[in-house]
Amino acid sequence: MTDTAYDFDLFVIGGGSGGVRAGRIAAQTGAKVGVAEEYRMGGTCVVRGCVPKKFMVYASHYGQEIEHSAGYGWSVGDVSYDHAKFLAGMHAEVDRLSAIYDRNLKSAGAEIFDDRAEFVDAHTLRLKKSGKTVTAKKILIAAGGRPWLPSAEELPGVEHVVTSNEMFQMATLPKRMLIVGGGYIAVEFAHIFAGLGVEVCLVYRGETVLRGFDEDVRLAVHEGLKEAGVRVITKTVFERIEKTSGGLHVKMTNEHELETDVVMMAVGRRANTDGLGCEAAGVKLGKNGEVIVDEWSRTSAQNIWAVGDVTDRVNLTPVAIREGHAFADTEFGGKPWHFDHADIATAVFSQPEVGTVGISEAEARKAHGAIDIYKTKFRPMKNMLNGDQTRTFMKLVVRASDQRVLGVHIVGTDAAEMIQMAGIAVKMGATKDDFDRTCAVHPSAAEELVTLRTKWVPEVA
Repeated sequence: MTDTAYDFDLFVIGGGSGGVRAGRIAAQTGAKVGVAEEYRMGGTCVVRGCVPKKFMVYASHYGQEIEHSAGYGWSVGDVSYDHAKFLAGMHAEVDRLSAIYDRNLKSAGAEIFDDRAEFVDAHTLRLKKSGKTVTAKKILIAAGGRPWLPSAEELPGVEHVVTSNEMFQMATLPKRMLIVGGGYIAVEFAHIFAGLGVEVCLVYRGETVLRGFDEDVRLAVHEGLKEAGVRVITKTVFERIEKTSGGLHVKMTNEHELETDVVMMAVGRRANTDGLGCEAAGVKLGKNGEVIVDEWSRTSAQNIWAVGDVTDRVNLTPVAIREGHAFADTEFGGKPWHFDHADIATAVFSQPEVGTVGISEAEARKAHGAIDIYKTKFRPMKNMLNGDQTRTFMKLVVRASDQRVLGVHIVGTDAAEMIQMAGIAVKMGATKDDFDRTCAVHPSAAEELVTLRTKWVPEVA
């Protein structure tokens, strides 16, 4: 039953995956729902994240596939890549998906505002473009995140850099590109542009990329970057960037100096809460601007919730969707539940890609003490004829006391597809014996997950 004291039963700030799911599910229960999105429906994932990025991964990989096809008897003549043609196809698909998000919300009965919503108080929002104010009994913050950049004082010349947002609008490919960062976004784009023929250099302040991942995975990906032709410079940061007649001149703290055409910075993301007015609504924020929530996604304000990247819990699209669905079911559907953030399978679309679920070897040793490690590295069957020397790496982290599989880590072709299935087993609490009793699918790379029998023993110096 709609509460007539307010314009809406629920108002959602943000039309990304989490906000759209929550708004649609709530509207289907009969609630009066409003959704405000200041840019384009679909949020980061659909418009300037996962979806267009994966299309770019596909595009960059075709060159390798064409080259390797010779080993299987194919003879290919002149090969060329048309970036403009690719971009046109990619943006057409993004437009289609964005329209679906819009259509699904409207079909459920939600009202959409192409506007930015900001808090006036805990129940009132001002729509910035129209100047209109709306009230809502309950409000969901699903404003997502954005790339973070240092200030001009911290990095002179930062105005010359681009972020992941601009990568999808790059009309022509540069000859040279410098990518800053060691997280999954930096690694993925380094492989993408190297695969498209760009001379890529990756600069990272740490020693090995993908901080937070299992150490063996990090090493495999780091080596994979070098094998892909990416120059990797570690343990340094930028001192200044200067625009010159030949491009951009970059000076680093280790006294390295480089000339490049494009500098892309992928040095972290921040919650989209600047100027949102959270303080006026009594919503507490963390030190990086993230909205602080409990396990039910409730903020410090009794009638306000937050889901997705704006909370900086686990910044993944499927997580935002599940959090949004749980909120709507709990508050409007009479089916209370909250999302469990443990054992979330995820992928990094490097080349070869990463699939991982559960905890790393280091985390397991710290939390559980005695563990068993099973791992293998092999050249996939497909590569035996095509000249590709890329190898696949697999690792199982097992608790010694009860043989429960705590982590599965894969670096190799189709790792993302494999880890989705392995994620089910880990979430269910499968043991190493369960893996051993599972019959292999032959010939496949995935069969190695159920044929590992020998415990790994570290070498003694």
